[in-house]
Amino acid sequence: MTAPPVPADYPAWLADLKTRIRETRLRAALAVNSQLIGLYWRIGRDILERQAEQGWGSKIVGRLAADLRAEFPDARGFSSANLRYMKSFAEAWPDPAILQRLVGKLPWGQNIELLAVKDPAARLWYAEAVLENGWSRPVLAAQIDTQAHARRGKALTNFSRTLPPETSELAQQVLKDPYQFDFLTLRAAAHEREVERALVTRVKDLLLELGKGFSFIASQHHIEVGGQDFYVDLLFYHRKLRCLVAVDLKTGPFRPEHAGKMNFYLAALDDLEREPDDSPSIGLILCREHNRVVVEYALRNVDTPIGVARYQLLPPETLPEDLAGALPTQDELEPGMLPGDGPSDE
Repeated sequence: MTAPPVPADYPAWLADLKTRIRETRLRAALAVNSQLIGLYWRIGRDILERQAEQGWGSKIVGRLAADLRAEFPDARGFSSANLRYMKSFAEAWPDPAILQRLVGKLPWGQNIELLAVKDPAARLWYAEAVLENGWSRPVLAAQIDTQAHARRGKALTNFSRTLPPETSELAQQVLKDPYQFDFLTLRAAAHEREVERALVTRVKDLLLELGKGFSFIASQHHIEVGGQDFYVDLLFYHRKLRCLVAVDLKTGPFRPEHAGKMNFYLAALDDLEREPDDSPSIGLILCREHNRVVVEYALRNVDTPIGVARYQLLPPETLPEDLAGALPTQDELEPGMLPGDGPSDE
């Protein structure tokens, strides 16, 4: 049997219809989640009010869990533990406006993780970050564990002097100090190229740690200047800042000459690779440690935007002994493990 002819506008209409169905299903799922979170908040608030006003003891939670499970045997979420989470949830977010605007849009698992953050301002920061970045529950837990809110915007920079006012604050907030690379199974004494190779191998984790907006371009990015070859350790593009971000890895402490080298990279990138509507390229020098006074002196007369921050690897004592002893040294790593490896311009 021959299929009927398809009208010329059918494919476009079908594509639009699929998009509308997906969007409607997503809105329906979000609405269900919002209703559920609202219910949990109201149950938690009721428990708090009755315990405060009528002196109900903690045992009432166990009784309530049993009664609700008996009435709704197919429903999940009414265990004693979850009812206590509801109570803590209502206590953590007493303002109904926050429920409507923010936490009511988050899954229950992420809301439970947020309860571990006792400082209200920090808890609000993480809640907004989850909504903005779409963090899963394990990612949120990792961000809380590594104190992401306290590290944001802490890199030492000259941005206020070298970038326009409308972008300098955003650029400052994009950078952190220190960066946590504990997803790498490397010893604290790992060499620069070891760290670089491992970061490229785990580029998804690296981008997550860098934050929203970063797009990976290359490792050992080649630049030719005056007939000589130079290599930027890691090169990114930041969508919000609309600029290239060059990263130079250092396994030792920051030294003043590192700023001069980065200044050279940024000048070359701006002249050779910057697009006409891009903002000035930004440099980030990642080192194991830095002295604030030394960094400030090194950046004082540099006219290109440069930030200096520390990075931390997994402490050796947290690795199993058999694994820590089996990790390769720089000399043991086979050259050319990753495409784009070039000779060092040190």
